[in-house]
Amino acid sequence: MDKKQIGVLAIVGASIMWAIEPIFAKLAYSNASVVQTSAFRAIFVTIVALIYTLTTNGRNIKITKKEFSVIFYIAVVGTLIADLLFYIALTKIPVLNAVLIGHLQPIFIIFIGYFILRNEKHSKYDYIGIFVMIIGALLVTTQTLENLLVLRIGTIGDLLVIGATVSWATTGVIARKYLKTMNCGIITFYRFLIAAIFFSIYLIFKSEFQFGSVNQIIIGVIVGVGYILYYEGLKRVKAAQAGALELSTPFFAAILGFLVLGEIVTPMQIIGILILCIGVYLLSKKE
Repeated sequence: MDKKQIGVLAIVGASIMWAIEPIFAKLAYSNASVVQTSAFRAIFVTIVALIYTLTTNGRNIKITKKEFSVIFYIAVVGTLIADLLFYIALTKIPVLNAVLIGHLQPIFIIFIGYFILRNEKHSKYDYIGIFVMIIGALLVTTQTLENLLVLRIGTIGDLLVIGATVSWATTGVIARKYLKTMNCGIITFYRFLIAAIFFSIYLIFKSEFQFGSVNQIIIGVIVGVGYILYYEGLKRVKAAQAGALELSTPFFAAILGFLVLGEIVTPMQIIGILILCIGVYLLSKKE
């Protein structure tokens, strides 16, 4: 396999992990708050990332001040803000909608990347694939033909996920520009360590630092593996391609949401997901 194919597989692997994540997040909410779930998620992601770093980077976890400032931005914007918005949204909307909207990053990545990643050129397949994915996403989000005709697209929960999506897009572009050569375990380790510290301080201050259930451990492991795969993929494919490939997540989210949480998938959403598949194919084609 060539570099791009490996990158594509890594991103799809991350997508599977992120489809599983919200399922366990909703299960964790039965005996833990959103912030508690986010805090212990960050703690266990940090542990997974540290283990990966120590086994792949010669036990070297040192970074420069400049690298730390970049990771600090990613931690605050990508985890403290974006992840928390996403987890709050999960209490209001179905997993499929949250996952899909949360992975509509290519639009924002292309816009932001135009000013920051000027050395990345996109092929016609990239643009066509992303356009096709947006159409598929619209069908999944509106759910029915009636909603589509009146453009009844979303709720406050959907808006929260859009806010998270914009934040994630900025961190993806920044990581691509400044941390491309850094070990992905180190990026993940510091990103979630910083977030874990902030979350823990808040919970201790509120006297709510309490472990809820094993679901929080599972979430941490899943997310840790997902981010490692994502950053490995980000080294091998363009930022917009990585963001768009994550849209394979709805396939797995739809199945798991139905089997575990009993969430119903409409015929239009199925069509939308199939269209997303076509978009993924176009995006992964060689230039």
